[in-house]
Amino acid sequence: MTARQSLRLNPEPEALVAIGRRVLQLEAATLATLESSLARPFSDACRLLWDCRGRVVVVGMGKSGHIGGKIAATLASTGTPAFFVHPGEASHGDLGMITPEDVVLAISHSGETSEILTILPIIKRMGVRLLALTGPHDSSLARQADVHLPVAVAKEACPLDLAPTASTTAALAMGDALAVALYETRGFTPEDFARSHPGGRLGRRLLIYVGDIMHTGERIPQVPASAPLPDALVEMTSKGLGMTAVVDEQRHLCGIFTDGDLRRALNRGVDVYRAAVGDVMTRHPKTASADHLAAELVPLLRAHNINGLFVVDDRKTVIGALNMHDLLQAGVV
Repeated sequence: MTARQSLRLNPEPEALVAIGRRVLQLEAATLATLESSLARPFSDACRLLWDCRGRVVVVGMGKSGHIGGKIAATLASTGTPAFFVHPGEASHGDLGMITPEDVVLAISHSGETSEILTILPIIKRMGVRLLALTGPHDSSLARQADVHLPVAVAKEACPLDLAPTASTTAALAMGDALAVALYETRGFTPEDFARSHPGGRLGRRLLIYVGDIMHTGERIPQVPASAPLPDALVEMTSKGLGMTAVVDEQRHLCGIFTDGDLRRALNRGVDVYRAAVGDVMTRHPKTASADHLAAELVPLLRAHNINGLFVVDDRKTVIGALNMHDLLQAGVV
């Protein structure tokens, strides 16, 4: 039995770790070589994509196609409109998705992928610019490209030097480099990123404002300062926020009454059946404005060990209320 057969039948942990390290080392060396060889073609590629007045159309077959899909998604989510087209499907109608103002980014390690070469004459006749990510400089795809960005690798991590491994890593990393170079020079902001990711946590943190989630109208717990303490308790309980605003005749916020205020009043021996809520409320409570980011309230609530607050306008009129549970439901915590 050979050593390879023995490994296949009963792999030792140390042998598996050694294989993993060998692959990572080879791919890391590939990226280091790629980085050291980065030159004018990269800036030309960035300029080509920067000047694109349409969309970046990414094409690739097989594993290069999978990498192309990810590159297109990264470009699109960082401010460069892009989508992936399968080159095999392009020959059967999907070429109609490409317009003369687009740039085609074609990925092929060999530069000889027949499905891509088949559609090149049509693309060229349309006047579409072509950016090629290939290994060989003299490949058919590289020769026809407006800009050729080399992503050559010395060998694949596959021991047979067959399965695309190091080459796909190189193409993926180059795609990331292009996307980051473009969005940094465009001044792409976290807010821009959030607009492309409204379903993610970052999107929720940067896109949801206090005014979007606060309780308004009849859902705001509020009583006048002269209200008997039992009335304040009823209002606080019925609205379910664990607090009530204490307001004057113009609905300006005078204070807040919470469960904690009730406990403190009881500890002081206050007659809760005779006291007015204005006598036991907390004055000068923390407030927010409707145009605050909801996520900004989380550290405020935690720092002051409070569970909720009221939203006021410039005249201190109560216009809303929210608590930590509302922030949790909105996904900003």
